[in-house]
Amino acid sequence: MTLGLEIRDVTKAYGANTVVRNVSLTVPRGQFVCFLGPSGCGKTTLMRMVAGLETPTSGRIFMNDKDITDTPVHRRNFAMVFQALALFPFLSVEDNIAYSMTLRNVSPADRRARVRELLELIKLPDIGRRSIDQLSGGQRQRVAIARALAQEPTLFLLDEPLSALDAKLRDHMQVELRQLQQKLRITTILVTHDQREAMTIADTIVVMADGVVQQIGPPTEIYRNPANRFVAGFIGQSNLLDAVVVDRRYVRLGGSLIAAEKMPSNLQEGQGVTLSIRPESIRVTSESGGNDPNALAGRITFMRDVGGHIELRIDCEGRELVGVAMPAEWACIAASETVSVHLPADACTILPR
Repeated sequence: MTLGLEIRDVTKAYGANTVVRNVSLTVPRGQFVCFLGPSGCGKTTLMRMVAGLETPTSGRIFMNDKDITDTPVHRRNFAMVFQALALFPFLSVEDNIAYSMTLRNVSPADRRARVRELLELIKLPDIGRRSIDQLSGGQRQRVAIARALAQEPTLFLLDEPLSALDAKLRDHMQVELRQLQQKLRITTILVTHDQREAMTIADTIVVMADGVVQQIGPPTEIYRNPANRFVAGFIGQSNLLDAVVVDRRYVRLGGSLIAAEKMPSNLQEGQGVTLSIRPESIRVTSESGGNDPNALAGRITFMRDVGGHIELRIDCEGRELVGVAMPAEWACIAASETVSVHLPADACTILPR
């Protein structure tokens, strides 16, 4: 028996426009999964099909090995928090949280006890009698989460619920949401376009583009070993350089031969590929690369001190690379200086074009 959510070959089309195409994936019980991708990639439509708000054109959806594709929304026992939150302004905080329990005819005493428990869980134990318009944005977000959890759902769905918060509060809420999910061990899916958010809170990330799943895996795996050029460019920052395969270990980058350990075995000699390397993996020195085959001569065209590190933009044979360095290492270096740019072989990922 499969415990958790399973999506099998799901497609959603509106007339001739296919917005989700042949998606298959499993969300194990107790996992936190993020559907991540740019606007219009199909991630929200996929979540809405899971919730029962949309019907798949083809394919099936299962929960704990039971086919729920045609099960009405109110019988799925899923809870969903939207970006707009949709709290009832005419009800107090505790009445908002207790709303689903009232509909289920839970006794008043049990409702009060559960509301107190949930208010403690979201770290707002003293706001039960307040009205919604007396709350800050972060407090409203927590109340919406508590109201959803009061349903005791088998699946918790979050559709970009933090996007309206300011940056500092959003970072704080990401951590709190992850800690809450880990404490409750409730199966959770979050839709987001924010790569940092997904990397912060997910056990597994499902990267989507143009209605198609591009890669599924843990955050570190997707970051360090992207499946294709889209994933490499969308997750974090990466240098994406056109190269040509020489053999199973080397590619040619302009006039330089670059060794790369992360190269697919099915590539052919002379095939055009993309060399992907993260800025933090590049090593930039003021000394010549000597006989190092993976060292390129470069010239700094721009430097930006962002506090924790310095961002460097370097012209290497007409290609712009982005690197990072610690401030202490570059106290005496200025723009326009000539440098050596080392691309470690174990950090160079070769991707088909």
